Amino acid sequence: MLALKITSPGHTETCTVQEREPGAGEVKLRVHRVGLCGSDLNTFRGLNPMVTYPRIPGHEIGAEVIATGTGVSTCSVGDKVVAIPYTECGRCAACRAGRFNACEFNETLGVQRDGAMSATCVLPAEKLLVCNSLSFDDLALVEPLAVGMRVARRAAVDIGDHVVVFGCGVVGLGAIAGAAAAGGRVVAVDVDDRKKSIALACGAERFFNSRTDPLEELPRSIDGGRGPAVVVEAVGLDMTYRAAIDIVAFAGRVVYVGYAKKPVSFDTSLFVKKELDIRGSRNASARDFSAVLSLLEQRRYPLDRLITAHYPLSEAGRAFTDWAADTGGVTKFVVDIT
Repeated sequence: MLALKITSPGHTETCTVQEREPGAGEVKLRVHRVGLCGSDLNTFRGLNPMVTYPRIPGHEIGAEVIATGTGVSTCSVGDKVVAIPYTECGRCAACRAGRFNACEFNETLGVQRDGAMSATCVLPAEKLLVCNSLSFDDLALVEPLAVGMRVARRAAVDIGDHVVVFGCGVVGLGAIAGAAAAGGRVVAVDVDDRKKSIALACGAERFFNSRTDPLEELPRSIDGGRGPAVVVEAVGLDMTYRAAIDIVAFAGRVVYVGYAKKPVSFDTSLFVKKELDIRGSRNASARDFSAVLSLLEQRRYPLDRLITAHYPLSEAGRAFTDWAADTGGVTKFVVDIT
């Protein structure tokens, strides 16, 4: 069957890989849609330290069950499903704490192991969630939105909290929607005005362009000049890592979900002076996936505007080059497998 591989930084190829049948507890899927993730783009650029080459990308999938192995009772042939693409060891400190999404030895589809950018794939039944009411396009958006939902949960957003979210990619939009659903008053921050309308549609009250307006002015306009109670960093830049600490209110909460691409220097006195809660957020839990599925069914996301463009599998390599050429203009590229 056909698949796409990233063979080395900047290079992809369409190839043939072996198709396999499901074993006990496994499900064979016909993959219809695969969303391209920022981690996939970083793999293409050679900036993903967790990847070895060659690698088949793809962990944001909308798929259909076409066969089940013995012992599978949670889904049936013909069901539409989304995959939770992470593994857990069950033994590390995170797993023992019940935070399986942060497993020390996690292997995500398309990152530490080959992903689903192929005509079919086989996954454990326990990693699939059935949702027949959504389209395959919708299902391909679930994983990054769930990562954003996890961020909002880690931030413990409450009714009336002022929240700033740096970055309006799909993860950032998921954080905006999750924070707004929890009753937060959200300001979306990005450097591209093309992201404004979609950020507002996801629940932000206003949009701030940090390229054209001085960032130090932002906290003065929030909560009577006290600044936001919560800041989410969903960009992964050293400047936004520091800015999150600078603008958050005293006794505030900062959640990092974007990986900084180089070491970051902080004024650590602010950690103590402000008595900040500083948290990381990684991947998403089954609960986060279920919450997003529920919101999708309620049409709480502007689904028709989240996907920037579709590419057939035969042109998936071009999707990476197009995205690399205009990162600000892309919300989500989706590859149509079938």
